[in-house]
Amino acid sequence: MKAPLITVENLCMAFNGEKVLKNVSFEIGEGEILGIIGRSGAGKTVLMHLIRGVEQPPTSGKIIYHMAACPSCEYMDVGSSAGKPCPHCGRTLAALDVNLWDDKNDELKRRVMRRTAIMFQRTFALYGDDRVIENVLHALDDIGYPPEKSINRAADLIDQVRLSHRMMHIARDLSGGEKQRVVLARQLAKEPVMLFADEPTGTLDPDTAKIVHSMLIEAAKANNMGMVVTSHFSQVIEDVAHRAILMTDGKIAKIGSPKEVIAEFMKGYDDTEEFGETELGDNIVVARDLIKRYISVDRGVVKAVNGVTFEVAAKEIFGIIGKSGAGKTTLSGIMAGLIEPTSGEINVRIGDEWIDMTKPGIDQRGRATGYIGLLHQEYDLFPHRNVLDNLTDAIGLEFPKELAMRKALVTLKMAGFTEEKSKEILDRMPGQLSEGERHRVALAQVLIREPRIVILDEPTGTMDPITKVDVKHSIMHSREEMDETFIVVSHDMDFVRDICDRLALMRGGKIVHIGKTNEVLAILTEEEKKVMGQPTA
Repeated sequence: MKAPLITVENLCMAFNGEKVLKNVSFEIGEGEILGIIGRSGAGKTVLMHLIRGVEQPPTSGKIIYHMAACPSCEYMDVGSSAGKPCPHCGRTLAALDVNLWDDKNDELKRRVMRRTAIMFQRTFALYGDDRVIENVLHALDDIGYPPEKSINRAADLIDQVRLSHRMMHIARDLSGGEKQRVVLARQLAKEPVMLFADEPTGTLDPDTAKIVHSMLIEAAKANNMGMVVTSHFSQVIEDVAHRAILMTDGKIAKIGSPKEVIAEFMKGYDDTEEFGETELGDNIVVARDLIKRYISVDRGVVKAVNGVTFEVAAKEIFGIIGKSGAGKTTLSGIMAGLIEPTSGEINVRIGDEWIDMTKPGIDQRGRATGYIGLLHQEYDLFPHRNVLDNLTDAIGLEFPKELAMRKALVTLKMAGFTEEKSKEILDRMPGQLSEGERHRVALAQVLIREPRIVILDEPTGTMDPITKVDVKHSIMHSREEMDETFIVVSHDMDFVRDICDRLALMRGGKIVHIGKTNEVLAILTEEEKKVMGQPTA
């Protein structure tokens, strides 16, 4: 390993007396890409936040950055640069160890943090109405980059992430993978010595994720930049990391090569529970000739949904698949009553009555939406309300605390938590949960309303493989025990293959085929198989 950039010593972290990190120690070398893998709730995100220097300080332990500091200006570089001239003022850089969470080092901490950057998970943090190059120019302005050089520097950064062909596009019109590459360009503008990537590709399809992974690797090499990548996807760690750490219950269970650590992580992966055939009911959703047009600055009139017709039976688990941009998310918004179609109709059966979702009003769409739950990939929880309050607020009714807790525990179990873990997290704020835990609490927030139809938009984006099994089983049990109907919108082909009764394949805003799951997967094009993570010929 190269000279150490960061040393973590006996790090402990507790929330409300409960330890979430337990005597964690390791080093990260200059320019090293370190992968951190583990189940949801293992402590990955908490560890990353502490190394970044955000949130609250650790309960005990140290995080030391080995830097080279300029005695005249605020510039800092990696420790191996000690003795070299400062690129800003020419003075000689001197070696300096900064204990990040020592109160006496607040000013030094600020200087260190200016040389770090973060790629967010599930949110792209872009100026949606601005063009790609404007987004990068904003980042350069934030760090005080000379205005007369900014245009060329922004163009260089966009070249580096291979988005020159999208330089003048409006950010909101980009695909998910393109947005994540703009985020990377914005972070590289800071010239960081360390980039933190927390589940950077969790909501992207497999093929797009690989493109972003290659961008991360190239950026690290080109900029001599270290990186910490957290993920529960073994492929992310294997694609990107030089070395990996397995976190289990707040401890380091193993440090080693990505292959060794992944092998240890996957021990205990079990999906042996079997479910019987479910007798489906009559149709509960019927859509006819749905069309949704919108205006794009770059592309003019776009038919996001173009003449879609389908039916869903009661108690069915119906999947909608397709490449990014096929129209899946727009269609899920129409089904949930959040997006009004340009034309066509979609009817939902409540009891013996059919409700037209295209007609506004409390006795039409307003009535039906009370029976439809949507878990969107950009879900949100109230940050200053604990888990119990987030769940009970979702119902909109006052309950005695004992009954509210009982209902919350039952629902959390449906969302894939064990009974012990459910009790443990009731009093936690969303910020004290891992991303995977927040995702499952958001699922519970949908289920606690007791909907008849549950729409899941990319439900597995931030779940580890073992949690996916838990959630799959929870959905199957919900269908059996509560007569729930599920519509799953996803590019996670393994998940839909295991869980869906039928699939609808979307291309260019249209449903081109509906049939049994294996039948639809068999007609995917080679490109679709590649994009959606299926074996190709």
